[in-house]
Amino acid sequence: MTSEEKPAVRSADMSVAMQAVALEVGAEAVTKYTVEREIAAHIKKDFDRRYGPTWHCIVGRNYGSFVTHIQNNFIYYYIEKLAILLFKAG
Repeated sequence: MTSEEKPAVRSADMSVAMQAVALEVGAEAVTKYTVEREIAAHIKKDFDRRYGPTWHCIVGRNYGSFVTHIQNNFIYYYIEKLAILLFKAG
């Protein structure tokens, strides 16, 4: 990720502080891994550790989704061309 390319939040039901963590952890994962599954696993495990289970993370370039999440625990954002969907479900 270059310094010019900032993550873009498309939809969120999450505190601003938690959104900032999601963007930071996502950027870290995209830098560290190239496989989408590994990026998703990194983000999911980090959020499980920080905020308790059970978080779900989907990373990809072309997919549709429709999910139910726990209130205040959802974010959908882009880093470069990768869409990242992160949410907590009971």
